[in-house]
Amino acid sequence: MLSDSLVIIPTYNEKENIEKIIRKVFSLTHSFHILIIDDGSPDGTASIVKHLQGEFAGKLHIEERSGKLGLGTAYIHGFQWALQHTYEFIFEMDADFSHNPEDLVRLREACLADADVAIGSRYIKGVNVVNWPMDRVLMSYFASVYVRFITGINIQDATAGFKCYRRKVLSTINLNKIRFVGYAFQIEMKFTAIQHGFRVVEVPIIFTDRTEGTSKMSTKIFREAFLGVIQMKITSWFRKYK
Repeated sequence: MLSDSLVIIPTYNEKENIEKIIRKVFSLTHSFHILIIDDGSPDGTASIVKHLQGEFAGKLHIEERSGKLGLGTAYIHGFQWALQHTYEFIFEMDADFSHNPEDLVRLREACLADADVAIGSRYIKGVNVVNWPMDRVLMSYFASVYVRFITGINIQDATAGFKCYRRKVLSTINLNKIRFVGYAFQIEMKFTAIQHGFRVVEVPIIFTDRTEGTSKMSTKIFREAFLGVIQMKITSWFRKYK
């Protein structure tokens, strides 16, 4: 069953959400395929996905990795898998419904229009975040302010993890040189795409914090992002992108 669109969903202990998110994506008006990257979830997430593969043959794929290897490496693994196949539009999305699957269609439409990368942005029209504590909202919002100040890129939601890439973006970027694995990974991918001259647009979304399962955010991830942005900018002075 052919599709031009692949949704990559990294998972670690998402048994409460995984079947619901898969069924929701497959119910959309456009035909999307899904690739689950599971980092050895001890709660049986991978088993649920493999059971559903019988129902969604050819549309639902899974790659299993041993242990928690980081969000960035999960997406890089997924990008490389997608490039080995025929997908034109490659998406990043969380498993926990913080990203509304219906917005996948809007991100794809943005890339069909004129974008090379479409970002589901929480901050392009005010602050569109539901159920987050205020300290988390402020940390996320000012992280983007900080990224704009240090890097000079004009992205309102620099840490967003809900995105659509055109195939040419991921085949142009040297994925082996993407060095960050946590929060900073999302910033580095946007920064690198812009350095290569790709058109990055923001599509307004409403972000809703997870209601089931537990967040994977930590202070270590934020620290990597804070210091990583400075490293990234300095490194860019010595790198040839085009």
